[in-house]
Amino acid sequence: MNLNYAIFRSEPIMTIPDLAQIGSHNKREKKAYQSNPDIDISKSENNIELVPLNMKYTKGFDELTKEYKKEHEERMKTERNDRKKKYHEMLNSSKNCVADELIFTATHTFFEGMTKEQIKEWADTCMEFVYKDLGYKKEQILHATVHLDEKTPHVHCVVVPLVKKFDKRTNTERYTISKKQYIKDKIHLSVLQDMYHKRLTEKGYDLERGIKGSDNKHIKIKEYKRMTKKLNHELNVKNDRFDKAMADFEEKMKTTKQTFIVDKDFVKVKKDTFDSMNNVINESKKVMELQPKLQTIFNEVDSYANSYKSLEKENQKYKKEVNKLEIENKELKQENNSLLYRLQYLFDLFKKFLRKLLQRGNDYTKEETTDVIKECYDESEFDMEDVVKISRGTTKQDELFDYVDAPNYYKERVKDYDGYDNSKDNDFEI
Repeated sequence: MNLNYAIFRSEPIMTIPDLAQIGSHNKREKKAYQSNPDIDISKSENNIELVPLNMKYTKGFDELTKEYKKEHEERMKTERNDRKKKYHEMLNSSKNCVADELIFTATHTFFEGMTKEQIKEWADTCMEFVYKDLGYKKEQILHATVHLDEKTPHVHCVVVPLVKKFDKRTNTERYTISKKQYIKDKIHLSVLQDMYHKRLTEKGYDLERGIKGSDNKHIKIKEYKRMTKKLNHELNVKNDRFDKAMADFEEKMKTTKQTFIVDKDFVKVKKDTFDSMNNVINESKKVMELQPKLQTIFNEVDSYANSYKSLEKENQKYKKEVNKLEIENKELKQENNSLLYRLQYLFDLFKKFLRKLLQRGNDYTKEETTDVIKECYDESEFDMEDVVKISRGTTKQDELFDYVDAPNYYKERVKDYDGYDNSKDNDFEI
């Protein structure tokens, strides 16, 4: 009997244009989907809205994050002109995602014979996981829907992990979008997948936990076939060894006279015949030990492959673009390696230059330079060691040391230290 697997994955949405594209797909705003033949538009009216959204994703996002937007626009009023950014521009250039898409489904056979109401109950359990286990609030859910117009029913739940975090620079709480507040890393994701499986089974759903260690990637069917082929080969090798051992034993039985000597209490066997017989027994054990393991793996692989067939087809429209990007990426790698070296060199010069500004600049220059250093630290472009090296021994040392919580022993060695400077480093004049 094939096993049915519970499947949950998380896919970050990095920019507003990406969010708009996903919204168009999830809300079925197109008239046709030639790139995804699995979508049957005539059945789209059966899709279930779990958390409806009666507007475009981008407009809904702005409404959901309006306090964040207001805070950003207020901050831009006092920002220098060369640093000012519009709200969406700031989000698109940020290292954080703008939203996270949670996808829930199961092996396609799990849904066979289920009514729309029963699928809705399963989907409601998925949403309970979003609220109670992941910890999202209803006001953080941009949109959630169940697609019934494809081969395998599945839930798309788009969340905006908008939170308030303490900002050391301003000593205030500020809005930010942080997926890590809910899914910290791959290890945490694996724990959450355990919790998702437990929630489903406690509701009576006969589902297995998805295969661990799959790293949340779609393994292509070709890869499953390769694994199956390898396992079949291993079984064939063991069968061949067993056949040879058996043939050797049968040959000895034919050609050796008086192989067995029977007396009152014992059956005596010649050593070479006994060794041959023992070899047959050992090889047969190896085959018998391997076969149930192989069967279990075959069943698991087949079930897992089937569960991903529809999801893999859903991504068909991206394949050409991905192939193109892979080619471009390969070409850019060599160039990137040389640029990284040059960039590191320039970055070191930049840090030396900032130190020169703190050493030789006027009060205004030092204030502006201090702000730049703090901003670089806040954006994780500088670490504590960088800030210490740049500011040590300058009039801004104490302010910057305190800002990055530098240990006291750094201050004690100030007189013995002159950071980036040396006798030849006199290129900058302030």
